[in-house]
Amino acid sequence: MLFILATGCVFFPGLFFFSKQCLKNLPGLKWNEGDAVMVSARVVSSLQAIMASSAGYIISTSCDDIIEDQHWLTSAYILFAVPYFVYDIYAMFLCYWHKLHVKGHEVDDRPKSKSVALTRYLRREFLMVLHHVVMVTVCFPVSVFWRQGKGDYFQGVMFLAELSTPSVCLGKILIQHTLLHKVNGALMLVTFFICRVLLFPYLYYVYGRYASIPFYLVPLVVPWQCNLGAALLMAPQVYWFSLICRGALRLFTGSSSHSHGPTTPPAKPCLDSHTPLPQQANGYSSRMATLDMPTTMTH
Repeated sequence: MLFILATGCVFFPGLFFFSKQCLKNLPGLKWNEGDAVMVSARVVSSLQAIMASSAGYIISTSCDDIIEDQHWLTSAYILFAVPYFVYDIYAMFLCYWHKLHVKGHEVDDRPKSKSVALTRYLRREFLMVLHHVVMVTVCFPVSVFWRQGKGDYFQGVMFLAELSTPSVCLGKILIQHTLLHKVNGALMLVTFFICRVLLFPYLYYVYGRYASIPFYLVPLVVPWQCNLGAALLMAPQVYWFSLICRGALRLFTGSSSHSHGPTTPPAKPCLDSHTPLPQQANGYSSRMATLDMPTTMTH
């Protein structure tokens, strides 16, 4: 158990550092520190999402009995991935710090020290940081110890929520208002809704079929702790999905208006955007055309 946990502690920060150094030092790249940090953070998030989705598929397709069947990968991947949430809080702060210093993002009240920036970051990203803290302090012990080996199928399906993450990360790197950017935005909208919003009703539906009870009676039958946990995990997903919808609306309606308006300079990559105000580190801003979020392990 400790070995797997330690492996995760080394893997995610190590991958981030390796990716950043490659982007900064490889011939033909020579990226600056800020761009390398922000892209590397998304590379790590996307890779974690791919690993979690793969683990989820293996687990969910291996369990015939959705309550009693167990798979060794369930607890193993949870132990491996839980350090990711601690790392990701730090990575989000680094992204926030560098965005404050990107040309075009400077503001008069920009914090001069990292301690002041950290305070503002925690206020600005309170919901996301709280989500990550809950993942480590509540969901981790519940998933590993409280379940007592039951419900590996449900845990595997929740891993599949990460299928939406690569398109979210890619949206922050693509040039805005291009066809590829719009296609990725539509894919992000659909995958986030299916994998993160419809996920919880689906789990209730599956249990209803397993227990041979109507769907609407499932909340009355399962333990109250399950209902509470599902509600608390689903609430931020619905909130973030509403922000994605607002971003998508701005993306598609805004682009159509540009086509009829005066000619404007070509859009630049998100990392070099000239937005007057700094974006949120996790990208959940109603003023943005694209949205980015760090991945989560057990939604």
